[in-house]
Amino acid sequence: MKKFLSLALILTLILSLTACADAAKKEKVKFNKRQLKKIELTTAPAEGSPMIVLRENYSDVPIFGEAVATQDQMVNFIKKRNPDTKLNCTVEQLVHLYYVEAGREGIRPDIAICQAIKETGAWNYGGDVIPEQNNYCGLGTTGGGVKGEFFATPQLGVRAHIQHLLSYTSKRPPKVEIVDPRYELIKKFRPQIFGKLTQWTDLNGMWAVPGNHYGEDILNLWMQAQMPDGSDASLDAANLKVLLSDDKAAAYVWRGLVNYEREDFSGAIDDFKAALEVEPELPEALFNLALAQEKNKQFDNAIKTYDELLRVDDKFVFAWYNRGRLKLNKNDFKNAISDFESSLAIETINTEAYNNIAVAYFKQKKYEDAWSYLQKAAEQSSTNETVQENHEKFAACVKTKK
Repeated sequence: MKKFLSLALILTLILSLTACADAAKKEKVKFNKRQLKKIELTTAPAEGSPMIVLRENYSDVPIFGEAVATQDQMVNFIKKRNPDTKLNCTVEQLVHLYYVEAGREGIRPDIAICQAIKETGAWNYGGDVIPEQNNYCGLGTTGGGVKGEFFATPQLGVRAHIQHLLSYTSKRPPKVEIVDPRYELIKKFRPQIFGKLTQWTDLNGMWAVPGNHYGEDILNLWMQAQMPDGSDASLDAANLKVLLSDDKAAAYVWRGLVNYEREDFSGAIDDFKAALEVEPELPEALFNLALAQEKNKQFDNAIKTYDELLRVDDKFVFAWYNRGRLKLNKNDFKNAISDFESSLAIETINTEAYNNIAVAYFKQKKYEDAWSYLQKAAEQSSTNETVQENHEKFAACVKTKK
């Protein structure tokens, strides 16, 4: 017993000394409050784009299948999200490569591209992977600066992405030589998933960790890629769709999207409300209505619409985030922070949410909390302009001592 007590005392002493050493190393932060009063932090913008109605449940959308979006739609969608992509080929060439490589293996190329958009930030990067790697799906990245796999050409990078998807989706080997360095690892060490994940939502928590909303995020991008434009021809077609379609709710949403693109937000609001009269709990109509109401400066109405949407679907991450922004703009700091934290509970990789929590604390002069969350935002992304500008302004008012 005495020997046991002696060992316990030694262990306690070691832990105590380690804690003291760690505390000594910890940086002490001092804020220049006079300077902080002279700066303002910028709120990150709304998230999510208006959505078409997808009658197929997200959980049923297969990884195998034909493309729905055309190559031109995918090219335009990528350029709209990022006019200055960091690629080693043109956007047109990259999209064509996906349709060739995915088409060969039977995987849906338009949705595979949307996965790459999510993984690379529409080829803006900002995480561990760099453009020179031609790594479009985070192959081999584990965080903490680990860059993952390198591929000599964009075509090999696309092929590796598709082959990695194939390893999750089918036990059939690729039709061409394997270039995915992790294909055999999945086959050998993860037999519980090799060839067994057939829907995009099956990738939740498997491809990305925690990735609670991973598949849904990819499919949201896919839906946005199919959006109509605001041309007169699109409006004529939308009017005809409303007259002839049996699916009136989806038809009204479609015309609402055309009006939204034409910046006729009042017309868009009327169409989305018409859709909800037919189908009161249609998530796409509710989300689109909230976006249009905000564009039309009907902020309180937008909050109420997000309330209804979250009652219908409490996992709708963009609804939590956007409602938090609207509450932040009303100086409802407590509830804004709560909404941003709810969005982070669904998807932990959300630089904008961390930024906006920092803004909420900053407006309350809670500088320690604001600095802490802004640090988290900056750690998640080195390319987000809002975050970087906020971080630089704040850092100029911070002194650290060891």
